[in-house]
Amino acid sequence: MDSMELLYQYAWLVPVLPLIGAAVVGTGLVSYSQATNKLRQASAIFIVSLTGMAMVFSFLIFWSQVQGHPAYTQMFEWASAGDFRIEMGYTVDHLASLMLVIVTTVAFLVMIYTDGYMSHDPGYVRFYAYLSLFSSSMLGLVISPNLLQVYVFWELVGMCSYLLIGFWYNRKPAADACQKAFVTNRVGDFGLLLGILGLFWATGSFEFDIMGERLTELVNVGSLAPSIAAIFAVLVFLGPVAKSAQFPLHVWLPDAMEGPTPISALIHAATMVAAGVFLVARMYPVFEEIPTVMNVIAYTGAFTAFMGASIAITQNDIKKGLAYSTMSQLGYMVMAMGVGAYSAGLFHLMTHAYFKAMLFLGSGSVIHGMEAVVGHDPVLAQDMRLMGGLRKYMPVTAITFLIGTLAICGIPPFAGFWSKDEILGATFAASPVLWAVGWLTAGITAFYMFRMYFSTFEGEFRGNDEGIRSDLKRAQLQKMGLSLGPGAMNPQELTLDADDHGHDDHDHHHAHEPHESPLSMVFPLVALAVPSVLVGLVGTPFANYFEAFIHPPSEVFDAAEAAEAFDLSEFALMAGSSVAIATVGIIVAVLMYRTKAIDPKAIAAKIPFLYNLSLNKWYVDDIYEVVFVQGSRKLAKQVLEIDIRIVDGLVNLAGFVTLITGEGLKYLENGRAQFYALIVFGAVLGLVLLSGVT
Repeated sequence: MDSMELLYQYAWLVPVLPLIGAAVVGTGLVSYSQATNKLRQASAIFIVSLTGMAMVFSFLIFWSQVQGHPAYTQMFEWASAGDFRIEMGYTVDHLASLMLVIVTTVAFLVMIYTDGYMSHDPGYVRFYAYLSLFSSSMLGLVISPNLLQVYVFWELVGMCSYLLIGFWYNRKPAADACQKAFVTNRVGDFGLLLGILGLFWATGSFEFDIMGERLTELVNVGSLAPSIAAIFAVLVFLGPVAKSAQFPLHVWLPDAMEGPTPISALIHAATMVAAGVFLVARMYPVFEEIPTVMNVIAYTGAFTAFMGASIAITQNDIKKGLAYSTMSQLGYMVMAMGVGAYSAGLFHLMTHAYFKAMLFLGSGSVIHGMEAVVGHDPVLAQDMRLMGGLRKYMPVTAITFLIGTLAICGIPPFAGFWSKDEILGATFAASPVLWAVGWLTAGITAFYMFRMYFSTFEGEFRGNDEGIRSDLKRAQLQKMGLSLGPGAMNPQELTLDADDHGHDDHDHHHAHEPHESPLSMVFPLVALAVPSVLVGLVGTPFANYFEAFIHPPSEVFDAAEAAEAFDLSEFALMAGSSVAIATVGIIVAVLMYRTKAIDPKAIAAKIPFLYNLSLNKWYVDDIYEVVFVQGSRKLAKQVLEIDIRIVDGLVNLAGFVTLITGEGLKYLENGRAQFYALIVFGAVLGLVLLSGVT
């Protein structure tokens, strides 16, 4: 047996290795909590090494797929009853091998970064166990051969996100955020489950290709109405809508920022949100034959892309701004899938995973530096109004953040340019209206990303400005009411990593200026900067190696034909227009936030409606609060009233009647025979009289 076959036979080790790490450390935490918490460095090295092994394994598998090794599937029977059989196993094809590489590389770098970021946190070991389980769940999802197994790992990913977003569960915002993420995802997952059951009912299979073929056949011969097939497919799409934060189930993503920054990077780049786009890609054989569903997917993506970008413009919290940016970029990927640009959507998934992970880890580095100045208050440490001028204190963070910013803005030759341009080109061919939305969004993206960069790294440092600080505290107290007691500021619940020296909880002024982060945090930033610059070159339109590797399962890709189809003038027009709008966005950001030639406050004052719409996140959260949160509470109160008055009332009435009749009848039971004879005589007399009357 050659080494290649051996590699595929043991491919299941990729998700199992991080799972072993999580299981060993998790068992230690449950059984020998104090001892395991003391083995901080050992636990971290153990988990990072296992993830590193999974990463090496993933690269070997990916390389053999690039070399042309056929797809490999290993199955075993999991359950059977009569004709009904469920098979589980794993599959390694082009899409799976690419996703394995993305997930393991980002997870590996995030884990290294975690050592520096969480170094003083009491939950350091627990955090590593969760991270490892999260990575394992996503890797399991990626190699799942059928829809049922995808659903199992899909739920595991959701559970891990709940644990990680609510990692600092003593803080109310974190506890609320993980519940919000969990409940929102339940809505989408319920749709997904109904869709899976519906498709199984119609086609009798959980396999992606077989479902697609049989569904098309059933619709063509008329045994299944096209509308029913479309409903099943849209229900399945509800799963990715929640996981990939598409409108209207996007509300959990910005709140997920309450988790520690490394998990924000992992959720937003390689695991949770990537799962949604990945499932759309896997379900392509089903979706592509149903035009209605493709339109729903495309328009959902386009609207989400625009909405996310429009909200990001006014965000002052550096992580919230990046969260809405993720929502917007995911909109691009989903739109690409909807217009049939399968490989373009996955190409953007890959490039975005690297530069967004770098941007998030960069924001964590900034927060780490800011905590040295403002103390362990997440509101102050993450607010861009208190930053500025950080480039001279944190040069590596600033340079890598700038690279990520240029990549997401689609400036050539950075990675984001090639993938975003390919999406816009394909969208223009399918629908000029959707292209216009995507094109406009590209300009807004460039504006808000450079607003973020200038506010954070350029100009004067504002961290010691007491005026701004007290304004922010006052606004925070007004916004949160009484929920912001001293407990929410307890440094034990937050990352205790601002300073390497011992510090007093009450002393918020550790230093007068921020400092560069330690090597364990800087190294992942530099490592991620490399693919953020170069990875786009595998998907250039004149030699698209990426598309040759990841073309849709239903198409045969001909490289020579693709090279002939490339039209330089068309490329120049499309690329030129997208770079032009991005440049406009950057220039406006420079004028507003660098040279201060335009006053953003004056513009906000002129268009208060639009400004407030963006600042209040299009009021979607407020509507949900009134309709669902308060609505369900009112409903619960009314149900409680019915329960107390009617249900309990009937039960209590039955008891009361029994009690009264029992009390009354006990006087008739006195044990005297003549008394009983008298009652019998009376009863007979009564009956005689009654019969006489009738």
